[in-house]
Amino acid sequence: MKAAVYRRYGGPEVVTVEKVARPEPGPGEVLVKVEAAAVTSADWRLRAAAFPSFTALPGRLMFGIFRPRKPVLGGGFAGRVVARGQGSERFEVGQAVVGFSVTGAHAEYVAMPEDGAILERPEALSPEEAASLPFGGLSALVFLRDFARLQPGERVLVVGASGGVGVHAVQIARALGAEVDVVCRAEHASLMRELGAGRVFDYRHEDFAESGKNWDIVIDCVGASSLKASRRALSAQGRFVALNMDWTVLFQALTNWLRRGPKMVTGVSLDKREDLESLLGWVGAGKLRPVVEQVFPLDEIRAAHTALDSRHRAGTLVVTIG
Repeated sequence: MKAAVYRRYGGPEVVTVEKVARPEPGPGEVLVKVEAAAVTSADWRLRAAAFPSFTALPGRLMFGIFRPRKPVLGGGFAGRVVARGQGSERFEVGQAVVGFSVTGAHAEYVAMPEDGAILERPEALSPEEAASLPFGGLSALVFLRDFARLQPGERVLVVGASGGVGVHAVQIARALGAEVDVVCRAEHASLMRELGAGRVFDYRHEDFAESGKNWDIVIDCVGASSLKASRRALSAQGRFVALNMDWTVLFQALTNWLRRGPKMVTGVSLDKREDLESLLGWVGAGKLRPVVEQVFPLDEIRAAHTALDSRHRAGTLVVTIG
């Protein structure tokens, strides 16, 4: 099968399209013919071995010390089940699905545990739209609902709101009953308002902490702010939510009990089928919509990674396969 492969760590130039062995579904697994897959910041981090701070050694041990242990990237995907492993009964052959596999989805086929983060794909979603949901949507949901414990009526500021996680964070915060403002480039303001945001801060010309406004939650989707920089903009019970963890973030989270006022919140998001069900439920109810910035064929995967590295996107990048 064709797959986008990286044999060493580095920039977009390390990714090539090659012929590799097709995976076979094991017991309790299904084989999915991939139609579309997202290209996300998780792919950038693995491709470049950009593991921050204290996660550098564990990251290398998990994914490969000197070279990638799993050379095919790609997490969020959409496709159709083409084979079932022994004992697999949850999905029918030919059924359209959407899921998240951490790695392996930038290929014509991916094998998935049938009890993993994989669900039947709603007919209303195209493969490209469906593939764009899992990574950003699952991250935003877990950090807002579970780690920040967002309550209806609270005020939320999303930093990096136009990116692959941010566009989901804006909508999910709204779905959970919050009022939402955002930090992004001014050229993305109309999209942000379509997604339900109120005030839009252009980080190139405005400092949200100097605006005089207060929020209960500041969620930083791109590592552009800090608890110290946001403290004046947070309510007394406010939470600064960091998706990018380093020594400072970890230390501040562990010593929250010593600190009066706003707290640091962080964690590790696990990809659960139940959370993916929540995302699809909001899509069906019209509270969450996919935002796909650009679609590339698999043969142009390097161009997708180059666009990813620009860090100035409005939604999710997707590759089509097959």
